[in-house]
Amino acid sequence: MRIKTTKNTKTWKRASVITLVLTLLWGMGQAHTLPDASAAPSTATCGTGDHGLTSELKKGSGVEEPQLQFTDINFLNQNTGRAAGRGFLIGTSNAGCTWQPIYTGQWQFEQLNFPNNVTGYALAGMKGSSLTYLIRTDDGGSHWKRLSTPGVPPFKRIDFGDKNTGYGYTYNGAYRTADGGMTWSKITTPANTRAATFITDKLGYAVVVVPGTGYKIEKTSNGGKSWNTALQVKSGTWNGADLYANGSQVWVILYGGAGMSQQSYSLYASGDQGESWRQVFAQSTAGAGPAPGANQDGKGTGPANPGGHPGNIALIGKKTAYLSAGSPAADKVGIGRSFDGGSTWKNIDLKAQGYSSRISFPTTKIGWLVVTSTNAPAVYATTDGGITWSAKILFRSEQN
Repeated sequence: MRIKTTKNTKTWKRASVITLVLTLLWGMGQAHTLPDASAAPSTATCGTGDHGLTSELKKGSGVEEPQLQFTDINFLNQNTGRAAGRGFLIGTSNAGCTWQPIYTGQWQFEQLNFPNNVTGYALAGMKGSSLTYLIRTDDGGSHWKRLSTPGVPPFKRIDFGDKNTGYGYTYNGAYRTADGGMTWSKITTPANTRAATFITDKLGYAVVVVPGTGYKIEKTSNGGKSWNTALQVKSGTWNGADLYANGSQVWVILYGGAGMSQQSYSLYASGDQGESWRQVFAQSTAGAGPAPGANQDGKGTGPANPGGHPGNIALIGKKTAYLSAGSPAADKVGIGRSFDGGSTWKNIDLKAQGYSSRISFPTTKIGWLVVTSTNAPAVYATTDGGITWSAKILFRSEQN
């Protein structure tokens, strides 16, 4: 069905593009809370489906296969954010009512990190290569420059608090930059480190593998000069970890075995900078074996089960945490959440197909999720803490 384009529609689209451009230009320096753009267009005028972007994004990104694919999402506030994929970046300034293309090209985005609305960083690869690069933009994402990091292993995660200061985490260490990623200094971490995170240049945490025993979570208060054990977890297998911290909250994912498209893992949380810990859940599976620290208490499982694999964690305030997940075996995605620092945990499945997901929550209840899917990659939004979700952009397979 062809949709007739009216003069009013063209005018509205031009206004939307102008709004996004002005938003990007206004974001210099510190991150800004923009005026409430979501109140302007009504539900009836908001676009649906792919917002007419499929053809343009596929042409610019050089995607040869029949499907565009989302990989990450990053929102500055409840209205303004970006969603990235393989060879493209799109943005919205009105809570997903309309989306505009920002970038198409060679970069296959893996993680987005925008400390403000103009300067941003990303981890990205190139088609046909297994290497991951650190790239930077100074115009909101339209153009990207690869940053040279001689002597630094590839980062698996980045975290910039402002446009100059940030941390890069490898599979066994941590690095810090104070000049926008131009140079990096290595932070001393314990031997056998498998994950690390820093809140300040002094306060940080690391997950350490102890062969034959399990994992230790270590804490430093002097920038890595010395480390003290904050938690020990028994495990017969140790396949890495992920660490997240914000303020007084510290959350860690400890991985056990993997097999039959299943992943065993445990989630631990601290609400007092690592002084005390609780096991939120331990997801043991038949195909992957026991989770680290698993016992007979029945702590439950993570989201998107059966076969749920963790995505990323979003921490808000002193007690709120969200975890995204996807199940390749069950072809579904979901989130888990806690509003009390991990004392209670709730898993919520989305009514959407997919095998992986990532989240961005700018507030306690308002959040965004990208779904990586064979047939229906999409961006979803929630305003009630994940209970209900609405699709904001959807790329359907041409075979559907």
